[in-house]
Amino acid sequence: MERGINVVALVKDGERYIFLYDNESTPALLQTLGKFASNPELSFTWHDAAILSQKVRKLNDEPRTADDEPFRAPRAAR
Repeated sequence: MERGINVVALVKDGERYIFLYDNESTPALLQTLGKFASNPELSFTWHDAAILSQKVRKLNDEPRTADDEPFRAPRAAR
């Protein structure tokens, strides 16, 4: 069975927070967002965590249709 990879990202003050996850790891991602928000060394805030977690939940709630085709990135030439 093939699993898709989801991406949520935040660009803030020149920093990029990019999270890759599959549907089964959504709970772990939500925990990670909270850990990042509670880390005073990061510019990632609780507001950022709330916005991204809302996007994650919205993506998970969207029904998949037969028209949905997974994006396949081309393989790099060797």
